[in-house]
Amino acid sequence: MWTTMTGAASPTDGLTGIVGFAAKAIDALGEWGVGAFTLAETVVPPIPSEVILPLAGYLAKQGSLSLLLVVVTSTLGAYLGALLLYWLGAKLGLERSIRWLSKLPLVDREDFEQATAWFRRHGRSSIFFGRLLPGIRSLISLPAGAAAMPVGTFSLFTLAGSGLWNGALIGLGYLLGTQYQLIEKYSHFLNYAVYAALAVAVALLIIRRAKRAKRVDADR
Repeated sequence: MWTTMTGAASPTDGLTGIVGFAAKAIDALGEWGVGAFTLAETVVPPIPSEVILPLAGYLAKQGSLSLLLVVVTSTLGAYLGALLLYWLGAKLGLERSIRWLSKLPLVDREDFEQATAWFRRHGRSSIFFGRLLPGIRSLISLPAGAAAMPVGTFSLFTLAGSGLWNGALIGLGYLLGTQYQLIEKYSHFLNYAVYAALAVAVALLIIRRAKRAKRVDADR
């Protein structure tokens, strides 16, 4: 059985709340589970990659996961999620896709409009650099598909940008993996940060939708 100098039976012991849940899920599902998380997070963010990927790197440092395979599977998952949104944009068109996807939780029409404006302003480079920007990262695929960007170009820039983003977050977790006691001690603060971020996201979504509803009523 895996043990540490602290006497913990597992590298996930001492991690509580949403962080502990995510760490235990990653540890149980393995490297391909990390890929499944990043695929889901690309389409609809249940738990952000800023939480999942450092934890995966941390577990890789503890020997529970393969560092190389985690990078590969997370990038593949992000690519497949991006490809799904690209396909939706290409098949349904931008407006229909936005109207349908805006019904998902923690997603608002303005998020898609911002991603679309970014794509129109920066072209294909937006696919690479957009992968490095929270809020743009997941949604930039939709206008790319609607604009019929060549799938080869889209794939190249998506894989490059996603690989860089994932590798950086996984590498951060890997470096922190040497500080097991520090991770265990301060994991509850990370929980508070995640909860606060989710609360802010929900509050902003409610405010933005309320403002849009008022504008619609005023235009009638």
